[in-house]
Amino acid sequence: MKRLLLTSTLITLPLAAQAAGELNLYVWSDSIAPELIAKFETETGIKVNVDGYNSNEDLLTKLQAGASGYDVVTPSQHFLKIMVDEGLLEDIDAHSLAAYQAVDVKWRSQWWDPTNEFSIPVAYGTAGFTVNRDQYTGPVDSWAVYFEPSAELQGKIASLSYPDEVIGAAQLYLGVPFCSEDSAEMKKVLDLLMAQKPFVAAYTSDNIENRIGGGEVAAHFWWDGNSMKTRMNDGAKIEFAMPKEGLVGWLDSFAVPKGAPNVDNAKAFIDFMSKVENATMQYNYYGHSAPVAIDTATAKYTPENAPELFPTVPVEFSRTCSPAAQDLVTKVWTQLLQ
Repeated sequence: MKRLLLTSTLITLPLAAQAAGELNLYVWSDSIAPELIAKFETETGIKVNVDGYNSNEDLLTKLQAGASGYDVVTPSQHFLKIMVDEGLLEDIDAHSLAAYQAVDVKWRSQWWDPTNEFSIPVAYGTAGFTVNRDQYTGPVDSWAVYFEPSAELQGKIASLSYPDEVIGAAQLYLGVPFCSEDSAEMKKVLDLLMAQKPFVAAYTSDNIENRIGGGEVAAHFWWDGNSMKTRMNDGAKIEFAMPKEGLVGWLDSFAVPKGAPNVDNAKAFIDFMSKVENATMQYNYYGHSAPVAIDTATAKYTPENAPELFPTVPVEFSRTCSPAAQDLVTKVWTQLLQ
């Protein structure tokens, strides 16, 4: 009898665990509030595993390589379009999810997912540059400050280690359209970046908060919310620039990789994250703007205390370029870093 009871227990426990299941996230590093992961696990019994990436290119490479084992990813808009076109995402009828009702109407039916089949937006913001006010006291109203630095900034500038938004910013400054297929226009972009290169101390996407917040460099290419949090949380004397030529916009969305092992759990997580209470917690943690409804009464960041999140200049979102245009972007970046 004792042996039979033991056998029954061994059978029952795995079935119970399987009923709850798992959820495997591959998302921007440190982008999801840990308390929301714990809350989701408590409410659903689903075990959540989180891996992080630091560039859209890393995510795309992972999905192109084949079965990733991930259930939820968060690509930016131009990479989401690539993934849809390459058949790398599940059609989850996103418009039928409860989460879709929380999405601000201005973010529905966008060019990267016109019929709202594949994605639910999670955050949006801008890419620009931040200056350390102990190191640099001049104006920050133009990309000229960053791309054609004065003597005060020469040798004290840092850029990112990949082209995703840097080249877009150079195009905004020069008046070159995104996704240009004109080699002469892209030669202007290369010339600008090559002229700036002797004054760039580092091309790196890691440890930016310490590098600019601690004054190792005086200006750094960066994102709005990251700059804001370093200013507010660490007391760093930094300022996110509002260049008159505009900022590069981005929007990240929840999506489900093709062949994901736990699609129902993925949908449950997306719905969970889009509830007003949880979306507000996520906004307060992540520090980037929310494309879904939040509780403004408990929202931590406002135009008064977080101007970085409320740009006063034009914002142009990165687009999915044609192969010819993307080839020119790759050539510019490759030649720059040679």
